[in-house]
Amino acid sequence: MISMRYHIVSLAAVFLALALGIVLGATKLSSPLLNDLRSDNADLTSQQGELSTTNDQLTQRIAADEKFAGSVGALTVRGTLPSTNVVLVTTASADPNDRDAVLSLLNRAGATVTGQIQLTNDFSDPLRADQLRQVAATTLPTGAQLPEVPQAGAVAGGLLSSVLLAPAGGAPVANAEQGAAVLAALQSAGFITVTGTPAAGQSVIVLTGAEATGGSEADKAGAVAYFANQLAQTASGVVVAGRTGSEQPTGTIGVIRDNTALAGTVSTVDNVDSDTGRIATVLALVEQNGGGQGQYGFGANASAQSPTLAVG
Repeated sequence: MISMRYHIVSLAAVFLALALGIVLGATKLSSPLLNDLRSDNADLTSQQGELSTTNDQLTQRIAADEKFAGSVGALTVRGTLPSTNVVLVTTASADPNDRDAVLSLLNRAGATVTGQIQLTNDFSDPLRADQLRQVAATTLPTGAQLPEVPQAGAVAGGLLSSVLLAPAGGAPVANAEQGAAVLAALQSAGFITVTGTPAAGQSVIVLTGAEATGGSEADKAGAVAYFANQLAQTASGVVVAGRTGSEQPTGTIGVIRDNTALAGTVSTVDNVDSDTGRIATVLALVEQNGGGQGQYGFGANASAQSPTLAVG
């Protein structure tokens, strides 16, 4: 008769055999497996080193290219915008360093900056869009017309076009008194900040920052995009230049490039925070004044790094 003790001993022997089998099997498998893992780790470490070296080389090359661009920028744009009157518009997110650098290049290009206007955060705030439309409607100069579009930025663009832009050889729709009243009303309402006493120009550069933040990003970016597009209906040329990131869907450059109608009238530069982008901004305005347009910078949605012009 088989006793309970026999069953227990038998089961114990079976489990012991299984345990020994697992240990022996793992021992046999572990050596090649560990060797493979060590080999993979060595390969990955080598690849990481190569990528790190390549990244360092590219970083140094970009820095060298930027240094070169900074040293030849003034020469590159010299005399490209003779007798050109330019209105410079900045947004609240625009960097003062970008503004000063572009102003310097415009001066070397022979252009005269006739006015500087800064759009405040309230200008692109969708919660204040109705008030912006109301200010435009109540201050509209005699003879001027506002575009019949839903975008408040475009409506404001129509209003400011009548004050800040004069077609070649002509004068702005608004006289000096009307123009001053429009600017004062917009400034009093908190939509713009005016530097000095602006005079009318024929071309426009709009400087902005990276992508919009703080909620309602698409609306904020779109307000500036449609504003610039409306200015282009009167101006001889309009260029919108933003910092790296502005080419994203929630950036003004991205909104323009994603809209065929906007991209067909306004030129854009997505890296105005670099010397190459600042040069491209001025050259893009030269191209605009000649009837051309393009989307420039390093973004995936840019057509080229900068315009190709015969500059003499």
